[in-house]
Amino acid sequence: MEKKRIESDSMGKLEVAADALYGPQTQRAVNNFPISGQKLPEDFIRALLIAKSAAANANKSLKQLPIEMADSIQKAIEILLNDKKLMNHFPVDIFQTGSGTSTNMNANEVIAKIASKEYGKPVSPNDHVNYGQSSNDIIPSTIHISSSIGLEFKLLPALLHLSLVTKAKAQKLDDHVKTGRTHLMDAMPIRLSQTLEGWAEQIDLNISRLKGLQPQLQTLAQGGTAVGTGINAHSKFARTFTSALNEKTDLKFSPANNFFSHIGSQDIAVSLSGQLKTTAVSIMKIANDLRWMNSGPLAGLGEIELEALQPGSSIMPGKVNPVIPEAAAMVCAQVIGNDSAVTVAGQSGNFELNVMLPMIANNLLNSINFLSNVSYLLADKAIKSFSVNEKKLTETLSRNPILVTALNPIIGYLKAAEIAKKAYKENRPIIDVASEQTDLSVEELKKLLNPTKLTQGGLS
Repeated sequence: MEKKRIESDSMGKLEVAADALYGPQTQRAVNNFPISGQKLPEDFIRALLIAKSAAANANKSLKQLPIEMADSIQKAIEILLNDKKLMNHFPVDIFQTGSGTSTNMNANEVIAKIASKEYGKPVSPNDHVNYGQSSNDIIPSTIHISSSIGLEFKLLPALLHLSLVTKAKAQKLDDHVKTGRTHLMDAMPIRLSQTLEGWAEQIDLNISRLKGLQPQLQTLAQGGTAVGTGINAHSKFARTFTSALNEKTDLKFSPANNFFSHIGSQDIAVSLSGQLKTTAVSIMKIANDLRWMNSGPLAGLGEIELEALQPGSSIMPGKVNPVIPEAAAMVCAQVIGNDSAVTVAGQSGNFELNVMLPMIANNLLNSINFLSNVSYLLADKAIKSFSVNEKKLTETLSRNPILVTALNPIIGYLKAAEIAKKAYKENRPIIDVASEQTDLSVEELKKLLNPTKLTQGGLS
């Protein structure tokens, strides 16, 4: 039988687990929202604690809290941030009150409990830990803080790694020429390096666009309190808060130009989610290209061979599947789904407050973490390690009638089409058919239809 203690809040008395650091408001949320069994991501909770520490620092500097009390609050937060079982103290479901008030009070109660021991006197969750704050500005601010940290220290480095590995692989494969494909049909030849450089450019563009969002993401609602007016917060609180926060994060946060927009809407979060979706679309394209190129080994394209990581079938011996690209594609599908939910959530800014904040936070951070993790895997266990089936590439190229495209300026489109159709029909090399159907010598044709030369573009 779990031991209980009796706690009180503005709504009355309530039983709370005897050893819990949280108090009645957290317990009410646990009782009210047995929905998903999922907690907000640890990255969000850590960012919230860092924000609470910055708030205590600001209130100390502005002489709104006693120095010793503010120090005790900050000490309590350090204890929590170093607690390996941190998330045991934050049991509130993602799907809760739309402002995230339950999670805010969860943090306030836990911090107050520890701070009271450090201070030697009672520290109030509302009157002290939450001083100068509202759930309505601290939760939107924490969405921005946690997302900025996730971008700067997780996703952007992961995407850069993916780009660099892809470029390095491209350099190694510059001599390999393969059949290009449009509409999944044979097309003009392309160097494998050109394929991979195209992938790398996709990733680089996503990096650039994500970096472009950071300045907006690092503007905060903090200081707007309940509805954006800044009621109950010191006039210098917002600026002092961000200054303290920057010291703790090594980032460049600043107060929003307009608190009303940052509390009443989540447009910046929606923009970030949309760019995460675009990144997912890029990674899914790369993952699917790898799957197609690896398909076979006998009945598929068989152009490359991905690293064999695990048995591919429970019934078919010897089968090996492209497990990393498949996992990457699933991650991307999930991120796209996360964005759809955030898009709907962004529309739920009713007057002065968006009321889907916890879900927005959860989806953004999950998308950032998923994409970060899978970018490393895709780079190191798929792109870096795949081998090239040169025999298959050469074989396919030699029989590709589309090479006749290079002869268009010399013999005309219609004649070239005639040659291509005959080569297809008779399954013969294009050079053989072209030498029969034109006045061009075999030597001339070999020069004109050289696959490597054709990858360089221009006129023959």
